[in-house]
Amino acid sequence: MTTHYKVGKDLDMDQIINLYKDAKWTNYVNDVDKLQRAINNSQLVITAWDDKKLVGLIRTVGDLESISYIQDLLVLEKYQRNGIGRTLINKVKKLTKDIRMTVLLTDECEKNRKFYESLGFSSCDQGQTVAFLLIN
Repeated sequence: MTTHYKVGKDLDMDQIINLYKDAKWTNYVNDVDKLQRAINNSQLVITAWDDKKLVGLIRTVGDLESISYIQDLLVLEKYQRNGIGRTLINKVKKLTKDIRMTVLLTDECEKNRKFYESLGFSSCDQGQTVAFLLIN
């Protein structure tokens, strides 16, 4: 498999929906118009492709100066553990290298902790920062 990557927001919504469904992120696919607007309003969208099949996506939101939030990182389950997620994160880091801080929130589990820490992220529960979350 040769994976190629693209930067851009002009994406086929059927493939986007398939990616979010595969990740079981059903809240995103319950309102496709809202998902399309979220992608269009993202700071940066990078996708991973196996030929013409969308197999991964990362998107960020932020102010383009001081902070960037990794909002979504998805890789189709059957393509995971092939370096696609790592490559997507590294592409974001390269394209946002002048931004002071990159932040992400994710589910707490050993797999996620090991993955993000291997990429240089520090957990807020192991430093001098704290994270707060309000879900409406």
